[in-house]
Amino acid sequence: MSNDYDIVIIGGSLAGRYAALFATKLKAKVALLESRVDHGLIYHQAMGKIANLAQSGDDFAGFGIHATNTANAKKYPISVNWTDAMLYAHGVVSNIQEQTSPAVLAAAGVDVIFGSGQFSTSPDLAFAVNQRLLRGRTYLLASGSRPAIPEIEGLQATGYLTLANIWQAFKAATPPQDWVILGGVPQSIEVAQTLVKLGCSVNLVVKYPYLLSSVDPEISQLLQAQLEADGVRIFTEKGVTQVRRIDGKKWIQVGDKAIEVDEILVATEQQPNIESLNLADAGVKLHQQRLLINEKLQTTNHRIYACGDVIGGYDFANISQYEARIAIKNALFLPRLKVNYCNIPWAIFSQPTLTRVGLTQAQAQRRFERKEILVLRHYYKSVTAAQIENQITGVCKLIVLRNGEILGATILGTSARELINLIALAMAQKIRVKHLADLSPIYPSFAEILEQTATEWSNQKLHSNIAWQEWLEGFFYFRRNWNL
Repeated sequence: MSNDYDIVIIGGSLAGRYAALFATKLKAKVALLESRVDHGLIYHQAMGKIANLAQSGDDFAGFGIHATNTANAKKYPISVNWTDAMLYAHGVVSNIQEQTSPAVLAAAGVDVIFGSGQFSTSPDLAFAVNQRLLRGRTYLLASGSRPAIPEIEGLQATGYLTLANIWQAFKAATPPQDWVILGGVPQSIEVAQTLVKLGCSVNLVVKYPYLLSSVDPEISQLLQAQLEADGVRIFTEKGVTQVRRIDGKKWIQVGDKAIEVDEILVATEQQPNIESLNLADAGVKLHQQRLLINEKLQTTNHRIYACGDVIGGYDFANISQYEARIAIKNALFLPRLKVNYCNIPWAIFSQPTLTRVGLTQAQAQRRFERKEILVLRHYYKSVTAAQIENQITGVCKLIVLRNGEILGATILGTSARELINLIALAMAQKIRVKHLADLSPIYPSFAEILEQTATEWSNQKLHSNIAWQEWLEGFFYFRRNWNL
C-alpha cells in the first residue's frame, strides 16, 4: 500500500510546527497532527519582560506598569495592572504563534489535522485519527511533555498550578501574592525571580544541594545569592512531606518548617505526552517511561523518530529545533546524521542570565586527566561596560585543555545569551582559546570579558610550565646528590 506522506508529524509542541515547516523546505509531503500547542514558555518570557520593565523603575503605561506602592515596595516600587499586563503577554504570544500558525503551515503545503490519535499496525504501520489512517514513509514524535506531579500527601486535594497554566492565575481579580515553588528545572528559577520582582513573596524549594545539578556549584551559588538578594527564600536539599488547606490558605510542610501561601507552583520534572499513542504496538520501546532513542533520534522502530522535550531533558527551544532538523533530515533521506550536543548552548533567563555550552569542570575532570585541564575565570566587576551600566554581578568560566582546545563555558551575567553563542561557534569551528584572547572587541562592551578570560590561558600555562620546570630541576638536583 502506498504512503500518503513522506513524513507524518505527531505534534502538539512548537518543535512539531518547526519540524513541519523545515520538512516543507526539503520538498517533503507533510502531515502535522495537532491536539494542542503549549505556549506557556512564551507567556513566561513575555511576563519576564514585564518584570524587567518593572524593575527598571520607569513608567511603562503601555505595558500596564505604573508606579504605585506594593507589598515589596522597598525593593521594587512598581506594581502591575495585571489585566493590561496579560493583554500584553497575550499579544506577544499571538505574534509569535502567527509565525507558525496553521494558516502559515497550510500555505507552505503542510496538511494540518486537528485531533488525537494512535498508531495502528493493521494491516501496515499508520496513524489513526478522526476515523482516518495517515500513512507515512516515516513518522516524527514531537508531542511535547507535561509536568510530572510528585506524590505528596494532600497536594491533589489542596490544588496547585504548573508551568503550563501558571499565568492563568493572574487573570483573577486578586492574583496570588504569596507563593511556594517546588523547583528543579530552569523555568522554576525564572518564574521565582519574575514573581518576586512583581511584588510577590516567593519560596523556592529544591531537592538538590544547589539550584541546578547541571551547573558548576560555584556558578549555582552565585545565582542563588542573587535570587536571595532579590527576595526569593530558597530551601535546598529539602523534602516536602505534606500539603494542607486551612481557613482558605494553603500550608506546605518543607522539612521542619510549615509555610503559609496563597498558591503552589509545581515546577519539577516533565513527562512525555505519549501514553495515548499506542507505541507498544508500533514497536516503540520505553525505559522508565522515557523513549529509547539512538544518536540518530530513531526510536526502536526505525521509521519513527522523536525530537524536543518528548525525549526528556530541559525544555529549550533552540535544542528542540536542532533535534528537529536532525530528525527530519534522517527521516527523509539516509539516516546518517547524529546529534552532538557539545556545541549547543542553552540559557536560563534569570537576571543576570545564566548560559552554558559544552562540559562543566566536573565533567571535564571525569573525561580527561586533571593535569590536562585548565579552568579560566574572569568576573564582570573588572569589565568597563559592566561598571558603566552597573551590571557587575557575573562571571565567565572557560574549561580548556592545555593545548588551548575549548571544552566548555559557563557565563553568568549581562549579555550572556549573546556571548555564549560566540563560544559555541568557536568550539564548533575548533577555534583555540588563544584566538579569543586576540578578539579585540569594541570598547566598552561586555564581550571584553571573553578576551580577558581567554588571556588567563597563557598566564596559567606559563605558570604551569614554570612550576613543571622547577619540579624537574628539583628532581635532577636530588638525583645528582643521591648519586654522590
